Amino acid sequence: MFPLYDVIVVGAGHAGCEAAAAAANMGSRVLLITMNMQTIAQMSCNPAMGGIAKGQIVREIDALGGYSGLVTDRTMIQFRMLNRSKGPAMWSPRAQSDRMQFSAEWRSMLEKTANLDFWQDSVTGLLVKNGQIGGVVTGMGQHIESKTVVLTNGTFLNGVIHVGTKNFGGGRMGEKAATGITEQLVEIGFESGRMKTGTPPRVDGRSIDFSRLEVQEGDPDPVGFSFLEKPTLTTQRPCHIAYTNQAVHDQLRTGFEDSPMYSGRIQARGPRYCPSIEDKIDRFADKDRHQLFVEPEGWNTIEYYINGFSTSLPEAVQFQALRLVEGFEQVRFFRPGYAIEYDYFPPTQLKHTLETKLVRGLFFAGQINGTTGYEEAACQGLMAGINAHLQTRELEPFVLQRNEAYIGVLIDDLINKGTEEPYRMFTSRAEFRLLLRQDNADIRLTPRSYQLGLASEERLAIVNQKLMDAQSINRYLHENSVEPNQINELLLQLETAPIRQKTRLNLLLLRPQLSIPKLTQALPKVAEDLRPFSQESLEQAEINLKYAGYLEKEQELVDKMQRLEKITLSEAFDFQSIISLSHEAKEKLTKIRPSTLGQASRISGVSPSDLSVLLVYLGR
Repeated sequence: MFPLYDVIVVGAGHAGCEAAAAAANMGSRVLLITMNMQTIAQMSCNPAMGGIAKGQIVREIDALGGYSGLVTDRTMIQFRMLNRSKGPAMWSPRAQSDRMQFSAEWRSMLEKTANLDFWQDSVTGLLVKNGQIGGVVTGMGQHIESKTVVLTNGTFLNGVIHVGTKNFGGGRMGEKAATGITEQLVEIGFESGRMKTGTPPRVDGRSIDFSRLEVQEGDPDPVGFSFLEKPTLTTQRPCHIAYTNQAVHDQLRTGFEDSPMYSGRIQARGPRYCPSIEDKIDRFADKDRHQLFVEPEGWNTIEYYINGFSTSLPEAVQFQALRLVEGFEQVRFFRPGYAIEYDYFPPTQLKHTLETKLVRGLFFAGQINGTTGYEEAACQGLMAGINAHLQTRELEPFVLQRNEAYIGVLIDDLINKGTEEPYRMFTSRAEFRLLLRQDNADIRLTPRSYQLGLASEERLAIVNQKLMDAQSINRYLHENSVEPNQINELLLQLETAPIRQKTRLNLLLLRPQLSIPKLTQALPKVAEDLRPFSQESLEQAEINLKYAGYLEKEQELVDKMQRLEKITLSEAFDFQSIISLSHEAKEKLTKIRPSTLGQASRISGVSPSDLSVLLVYLGR
């Protein structure tokens, strides 16, 4: 009934969808197995993509030929570029999507992808022989063979849902948990653990008094995520901001004794940076209020997501507490918030390709690796799908370094440091974040993706045009000058010193108060000369000009790091035999088995003196 597949992807969440699309687009014969074809790419939590550092990841996925950016742009109902008041390294795109359209668009794109088959069933086991994956076993007893398998099980592995004192099996509200895989992997020798996450109540928008809430509009000129298409968003739906108060907190505390977290029924660690509302009022007892973001679920629905009110308290306590929020006095629930516990596998058991060290051809991606967030899951799925395909063709693996992408930072963090709580990406995790901006993701990654055969000719042509245009703009700014009488009025308005002689445009733009848009408003000739260039190319040229010194310094740091990356360590390297290494370093290095000295330097517990010992031992 089934052919021999190159790649089987288990799970059709954000990781699974990107993995299946990448492998199929590269030429592999792929089977995507999901328990429910109606919930492909379901936005299980908030109906949004992007945000701080996460927006950079979505741009990187798009630059590599993934689908997440395109799907988001085609289904978004609001777009905002966050952190515009800060430097360009911090600018982060974020979009609200129509939840139902998002899932439908993902399914449509997958169905149009050649080489991709679908099968609705659960996977209860893996076919493993002599340390090599051979396929999967499904709930209906099918043995489906493949050369590689990508597990993207999300929160479904032995998932347990908690609402107050009630708990029941499930991977998502209304959907059953997946069993069998954890037990088999542990028997093989894998280490597993438990994590938890949560979600807030969904409510009836007709029961909210929006006139008493703060309005949060989208950007007037939404730019979207994809470098391939430009969004056609002419109208946007607003979000709103509400606040808890002391009465809300007091009401929530009445349910603490029935909280699964406080009663000890949940032992797993939850996400530190996205805590439940009960966690917030317990950990930040000095705060008399917390922000709630009231987010619409789509264009044509009255359902709203209360971001910031994640909880597993009893339904009655949730309901009574939310009714004490201003504007929510008459609120009606669609469903309560809940917490979910699930199995994960510490990611130190993986290689940089996301292939497991114990079973050749078996890849993990997404929450199974201890991450949280659609974006983190999607980028892992993309990388796992790419590397699964490459392995079937016996080609060199595709690995992104920390200086190349946030995706590289995320995977490097996971496999070197592991995680005991759901991992979330932040700009602060990337030491080279000025090089890893959202605006240059295409320049950084599309040429590499094109070499893989994933990014199209069209994508590469767009990148090359952007680069040429930015260089042309840069030359123009260096070759053209402005007289004091043409610009001093603007300079005084911006509270910066006037010029006394003819000055080149590039020197003027070094002033933080000035930008290309402000220059073109004051100088009609410059505006006319720069009119042929896109906003993206103008922005690229300005950032490269203003931050040239910082970019050079950061590149110098990258070059230093790369020297350590070039010193390789064999898989059979005997760290235990090196007497001068600390006991902790021996233990961590033996467990993780870094492939380079650079990777060894980023392992928690390996000190600079341990690195010096290794350098001496290696004759460096």
